[in-house]
Amino acid sequence: MLELTRITAGYDRRAPVVRDVSLSVGHGEAVGLLGPSGCGKSTLAKVAALLHRPDAGTMTLGGTVVRGWRHRAPREQRTAVGVVFQQPRLSADPRLSLRELIAQPLRSTGRRREVPARVAELAPLVGLSEELLERRPHAVSDGQLQRACLARALVLRPGLLICDEMTAMLDASTTAALVAVVEAYRAESGAALLAVGHDRVLLERWCDRTVRWDEQAVERVPVG
Repeated sequence: MLELTRITAGYDRRAPVVRDVSLSVGHGEAVGLLGPSGCGKSTLAKVAALLHRPDAGTMTLGGTVVRGWRHRAPREQRTAVGVVFQQPRLSADPRLSLRELIAQPLRSTGRRREVPARVAELAPLVGLSEELLERRPHAVSDGQLQRACLARALVLRPGLLICDEMTAMLDASTTAALVAVVEAYRAESGAALLAVGHDRVLLERWCDRTVRWDEQAVERVPVG
């Protein structure tokens, strides 16, 4: 499903935060990427989500080599990946209600007619009531906003879901609820998962296999 080969990436070509990294996620597989804060794993996740162009290396998604990132990526590749970030308030437009937030990907891909049914389907799955759907981000908790962000990531039915520290800011009950939503979606759709984090226990319980990123971000070995 996803193949990252010898990826080098960062925000300054003279000092990349990811150097010569390779990682694969098979069809339907759940892979955990375990590493400390600041090691570069989130940058690699952005590359995998087509949000950051690497300086070197290749990426294959669904058997097709990726040649463009962000708006330059073909629509079929952009819509094949759903992503949930660690800090929902940085990834949510504060002007939008939660209902509008979830519907964003459908509207941007010309599928407005699907909005009412798809939002009505996803909201109860992630634990959002009709009343919460009408609120804007400032009027909900971090956990409620992250629920909406997860629904947004699932709204286009992606074949690959990337969760970058999705539960780092959440309490145990909300973490369990959102992981259960992801697993229910994967069981129904056969989607693959790349879960990025620093909680070894969570990743080992959640994923089929976990790989560890050492402090130099060059060597990952199986955990467990």
